[in-house]
Amino acid sequence: MKKLIVAASAALAAMTMLAGAAQAQERNLRIAFDVPYAPFEYKDDNGELTGFEVELAEAMCEEMNANCDFVIQAWDGMIPGLLARKFDLIMSSMSITPERAERVLFSEPYYNTPGGWFAREDFDTDVTDMSAMEGMTVGVQRGTTMDTYVTEEMGGIVTINRYTTADDMVLDLEGQRLDVVFVDYPVGEETILSKDGFKEVGEPVKLGQGVGVAMRKRDTDVAEEVNAALATLKEDGTYDTIMKKYFNYDIKM
Repeated sequence: MKKLIVAASAALAAMTMLAGAAQAQERNLRIAFDVPYAPFEYKDDNGELTGFEVELAEAMCEEMNANCDFVIQAWDGMIPGLLARKFDLIMSSMSITPERAERVLFSEPYYNTPGGWFAREDFDTDVTDMSAMEGMTVGVQRGTTMDTYVTEEMGGIVTINRYTTADDMVLDLEGQRLDVVFVDYPVGEETILSKDGFKEVGEPVKLGQGVGVAMRKRDTDVAEEVNAALATLKEDGTYDTIMKKYFNYDIKM
């Protein structure tokens, strides 16, 4: 009888260890999004968080066998919030740049869209002509690659108004407090071209090295899992299925 009890105890211990190991492999991650930023992340009519990156994050978490919580974070607090451990990943259209890469660890890029110029229909200025643009007021979202581009290319020539959200910027464009805005092209397409009285002006501008998931520098193991999951989603067609729900053109890297 004693041998049976010992054997049963050993078996129970082994099962407990296996269960613990399985539990340890399941990650708990918090992913930050800047909302609203349609069509990438926004709330639908029922108040539910959705969008291209939200659906891609859900598929990525499932592939990683991770329990994921979604956090809404204003854009200008994204990297500080990540470094302060308020969340573990940023999956919110963050372009990969050398400056950001000094502070965070990026995944492989998972999409690339250009910046686009948008204005009211009566706008007839060449946005590449700096003498014609002098004195104009340009709207950008604060801390984006579009902000950096306009600051570097047009600083001192135009007045730059910076906004926390794309929605606030569009409201000022509608209210004629801006002459033109420079924003991620799909965002302009979704939030500006969908309205009457507005148009695209100039040519789209490719910026940065694509968009990646941002993590803390030390989280190299998470980065490996993220890269593997995104690669699988591209290979098995899941990425394309999600992409086609939101775009009528290919944004895949």
